[in-house]
Amino acid sequence: MITVRTIYSGNLRTEAEHLQSGAKIITDAPTDNHGKGEAFSPTDLFAASYASCALTIIGIATQTHGFNIDGAVVETTKVMGENPRRITELIVNFIFPHNNYSQKEQKIIESAIRGCPVVNSLPKELKITRTLSFK
Repeated sequence: MITVRTIYSGNLRTEAEHLQSGAKIITDAPTDNHGKGEAFSPTDLFAASYASCALTIIGIATQTHGFNIDGAVVETTKVMGENPRRITELIVNFIFPHNNYSQKEQKIIESAIRGCPVVNSLPKELKITRTLSFK
């Protein structure tokens, strides 16, 4: 079954539709690559996918172990390389709300990040600089 249908709208813009839900995402080429930068670029979605997946897997783990990460934030910076143009590094800062996480809970969170399917699908050459802040 098809998961996503993506249509090129012209002017370096696409519209992707999640067929199960009908939700849509617009992408636009970034300003440093001939675009207007008026929406997420495909590489922005790549970075967002990493963060969303990691938070989802952490959320599943924390539900299983009886605590939560509600309000957690991930700030992701992508670093672009050339020849070929690609993402060479993701700088990812996980910021968890003040919940007085125990050492065990922090380890559960750290372990869950490594279980994210997006993370596990990335090439080993992609540098990932990750920090976790427990406020």
